[in-house]
Amino acid sequence: MASLKEIKSRINSVKSTRQITSAMKMVASAKLHKAQGAIENMLPYQSKLNAILTNFLSTDSTIESPYIVSRPVNRVAIVVFSSNSSLCGAFNANIIKQFTQVIDKYSSTLGRENILIYPIGKKIEVSVKKMGYTTRGSFQHLANKPSYQEASELAVRLMDLFASQEVDKVELIYHHFKSVGSQTLKYEDYLPIDLTSHKVDVEKSKRNIDYIVEPSAPEFITSLLPQVITLKMYTALIDSNASEHAARTMAMQIATDNANELIQDLTKQYNKSRQQAITNELLDIIGGSMK
Repeated sequence: MASLKEIKSRINSVKSTRQITSAMKMVASAKLHKAQGAIENMLPYQSKLNAILTNFLSTDSTIESPYIVSRPVNRVAIVVFSSNSSLCGAFNANIIKQFTQVIDKYSSTLGRENILIYPIGKKIEVSVKKMGYTTRGSFQHLANKPSYQEASELAVRLMDLFASQEVDKVELIYHHFKSVGSQTLKYEDYLPIDLTSHKVDVEKSKRNIDYIVEPSAPEFITSLLPQVITLKMYTALIDSNASEHAARTMAMQIATDNANELIQDLTKQYNKSRQQAITNELLDIIGGSMK
């Protein structure tokens, strides 16, 4: 059995750890609140933009855009989102696992040289380099401070690559924020854009169309698509950022709860050992006095 001094030392150590995890939880919670605000501020704009696109697609107009053209995949670009730091549960592990599966799928058919990787976050960037792949830039700052301007620049770069047929497909891997306790791992196509996904409730959309468009609806949609594509990149960025803070908040809450339970168990052990030590001393005194 451990000595009283050793148990007391462990209790103090766990209490110190609890202070750290509790503080980290508070910081992550504050950052999560800010990230949720960014999502809520963006949602009305995104909803309106998607509604406009859906309304115009319901007119059955012929759309011509380089961003909707599907072709055989000979070269692929992958944008994958992680965090810069750890202590956020399985957040990064799930991203790396999904990314590894995607890489294995493409490397066997396309070859490593035909896979372009855009890692957003230090954890995935380090993992990509360990796998022996060359990244197409470093975007670690975006993981901590999402920026619409920089997300837009990355989106434009990818759109240019796709339009010039330097890549035939662009994919995203990121976490979608649902709630503090739930973040969903997403693996989806970014380019070419799937217009059929916007053709929801077509009859209702037709009744709601009240736009006057110059010069024509197809040309307007063609100019609208880059905005939709750019917004999707920013949405994935803030989604991942909010998911990271939510995962860290939960991880630190669990760590704090575990520390509290461990302190209770150690305190019981300490009191039991102390009581046993006192009992032994009394027995020694009583035994000595009877001699």
